[in-house]
Amino acid sequence: MRAGAAAPPAGATAAGWRRWIVLGAAVAACALTARLGVWQLDRAAQKTALQAAQERQRALPPLPATELATTAEAASAQHHRAVVLEGRWDAARTVYLENRQMGGRPGFHALTPLVLADGSAVVVQRGWLPRDQADRTRIVAAPPPPGPVRVQGRIAPAPARLYEFDGAAGGPIRQNLDLADFARETGLALRPLTVVMTADPAPPDGLLRDWPVPAADVHKHYGYAFQWFSLSALVAGLYVWFQLLRPRRRPA
Repeated sequence: MRAGAAAPPAGATAAGWRRWIVLGAAVAACALTARLGVWQLDRAAQKTALQAAQERQRALPPLPATELATTAEAASAQHHRAVVLEGRWDAARTVYLENRQMGGRPGFHALTPLVLADGSAVVVQRGWLPRDQADRTRIVAAPPPPGPVRVQGRIAPAPARLYEFDGAAGGPIRQNLDLADFARETGLALRPLTVVMTADPAPPDGLLRDWPVPAADVHKHYGYAFQWFSLSALVAGLYVWFQLLRPRRRPA
């Protein structure tokens, strides 16, 4: 600073810093909320693409049982394909996955291996039953029938995994089912897929099969995106009003 020049008032320097801080905060908030809106649009696009792929698979004729995948890579290409299987239930190895909801109610998914004619087996997601409110370990469900059966359904991956504590994976009631571990546990030659049962008419076993439709909630992502973009616009509008327009309207 050259000699004799007056130093800027401390208040002016502080005000300048505040303006920069407010600007930085506004830009960061606008960028973050806009990015969250874009992320919700991406989620909607992913679910829409997934739904379209599933509909293409379901439009195909039922997959012959002889063409069921034997590897995880091949199984992923068969997901959501209709299939008709013939075999015998291995009812003694039925597993009930707890904390599974249907229609907003807590309950179990009943899974039973179906032994095919070639000796291999497929885990069938037979349906849902409600949880006993007095005793969660009490299962009230008709066992699968003995003898040869014909099962209609669609090919699916293993049920979604839920959080579980260590050592909680055994017994007929469990939280999750890993196909590879279940194959070693039972000695069955399990295929690396499951079949979601969609029999029509449904067998008289008391199980519900109102399986959720994947990607049906895509519109909620559009709603979330609108909210984030609106918040971004609101932050920008408030900054322009309070930092640019309103100060100019004050009387000198």
